[in-house]
Amino acid sequence: MPADKVAEYADGLCYTDLMAGFYLGAPDEVMQAIADYSAWFFVWDDRHDRDVVHGRSSSWRRLRFRLHAALDFPAEHLHHSDPLVAGLADSVGRLYSFLPGTWNARFARHFHAVIDAYDREFHNRTEGRVPGVEEYLALRRLTFAHWIWTDLLELSAGTELPDRARKHPAYRRAALLCQEFAAWYNDLCSLPKEIAGDEVHNLGISLITHEGLTLEEAVEELRRRVGECISGFLAAEKDVLLLADRLADGTVRGNETSAAVRACVGNMRNWFSSVYWFHHESGRYMVDSWDDRSTPPYVNNEAAGEK
Repeated sequence: MPADKVAEYADGLCYTDLMAGFYLGAPDEVMQAIADYSAWFFVWDDRHDRDVVHGRSSSWRRLRFRLHAALDFPAEHLHHSDPLVAGLADSVGRLYSFLPGTWNARFARHFHAVIDAYDREFHNRTEGRVPGVEEYLALRRLTFAHWIWTDLLELSAGTELPDRARKHPAYRRAALLCQEFAAWYNDLCSLPKEIAGDEVHNLGISLITHEGLTLEEAVEELRRRVGECISGFLAAEKDVLLLADRLADGTVRGNETSAAVRACVGNMRNWFSSVYWFHHESGRYMVDSWDDRSTPPYVNNEAAGEK
């Protein structure tokens, strides 16, 4: 964004408010690092979108390689000439400072996969290819960064969960469902913008293209899937709380792990209300007030990233 657009629009986009509703209980410095990373993610998403719209394949390719490098070696990219690369280096460098190296490596592994998924989306969009429903759902779990936001739950709880908790089927299911809700509700609210922009990456668009649904039927199907995420989560949440009870075995580590699991699943629950609030308060989705329903008024259409 140009400086005048920042002054006019930044607060109304509610990016940091969104994170504050997701990660309750996080220490201030952790909350700030997560919020800054989230704001960076939205800016990156908009840069990716503009590279697609303007056919800037070489710009996107350079950016992709640079982001992979900054993720692995943030200290070496803090002063990169591209502010987006420097911003990632700064934010992940801070995220890496709170938990052990094993958590850092997992976060990096998950985000490398997200960058590569954005590359697949870039090619789908430039080729005008609408992925089938199942292909789209698998890709969406990466482009929405499901496991990144789940990793950050541990940061807000102040501890890295052991495998017996993090990989437990109930915990994984609850985490997946809160993220599926967020991704699919985002698709529902983004549908007018993305249809106006002839985009190809939206569950509603896949349903229309490959399942033969009308727009109204696709919207209803999105709403149905969103509702099932809520009911499914409520069932999984009960199982996670039972897991937390079993983890509290009287040892210090067991009791700490139990408390952390409860904090994480509590914040999974917060994703539902926060995502709902954000999509109806953020200026990012108020397409009816834009001159061009396909392009947010705060986006800079100049050739950012061409250097």
